[in-house]
Amino acid sequence: MHQIKLDSDIDFAGWREAARALVLSNVAPAEVRWSVAGAAPDLFAEPAQPSTLPRVSGSFNVPALFVDLAKTVMLHRDPQRFALLYAVLWRLRRDPDLLARCTDRQMTQLEAMAKAVRSDQHKMQGFVRFREIGREPDNHFVAWYEPEHHIVEATAPFFARRFADMPWSILTPERCAHWDGHALSFTPGIARDMAPGADRLEQLWLTYYASTFNPARLNMKAMQAHMPKRFWKNLPEAALIEPLIADAERRTSAMIDAAPPAPKPNRQRRKALSSNRDHDDSSR
Repeated sequence: MHQIKLDSDIDFAGWREAARALVLSNVAPAEVRWSVAGAAPDLFAEPAQPSTLPRVSGSFNVPALFVDLAKTVMLHRDPQRFALLYAVLWRLRRDPDLLARCTDRQMTQLEAMAKAVRSDQHKMQGFVRFREIGREPDNHFVAWYEPEHHIVEATAPFFARRFADMPWSILTPERCAHWDGHALSFTPGIARDMAPGADRLEQLWLTYYASTFNPARLNMKAMQAHMPKRFWKNLPEAALIEPLIADAERRTSAMIDAAPPAPKPNRQRRKALSSNRDHDDSSR
């Protein structure tokens, strides 16, 4: 049994190096156990000592599509992702068309993991809310977020591009990202109670959110599909959601009552149109 210990949960380079050596040494997936340094041991697993990777020479090619898929799946939280990726890599050498086989169970699992990671990244981009700490020119913007997967380092460049002109930090339980206006850096995660509270701009944001809420277009199912309830606790506008929903029916009725009455038909115009039609009929 080969025990491979990666440096971190997102150690793609380490996984790739180990996987390459194992494949070239003809080590079957069942003979490999993957783990991460510092992770709690599996209580039901047999104890095993970390093994030295085989010294091998040579190389082999895999489709770029698999490399991209593996980099994304590496960010998933499922501890079996390393073994699953290696199992598919093992099969891929003998079955080059495996990636296109959408009915394959292992490929379906990988695609589902990749989809979950991409969805988590999309939600992080939409649900991070920065709070201002201090005053200019020494102010700093800080946000608290709880991602589902290991996406902080992969998603941080999005915020660096979008908020390039302001110093910010995104704090999470697992990993924190920081931007100083020039470069990204990362530090270990922190506890929720260490994150900052409300800032002086929060009331302005709440006023804006309340003013743009349209009760006539309320669709709870659609809203929770785009903004699941698990994110509400970290969104400043979440405090307004339930009161706005409760008041939606009354506001909708008020909007209908306040609508201007439909214009009355213009009798003179109708008479003129009728006369023109009669004239056209008689001239044919």
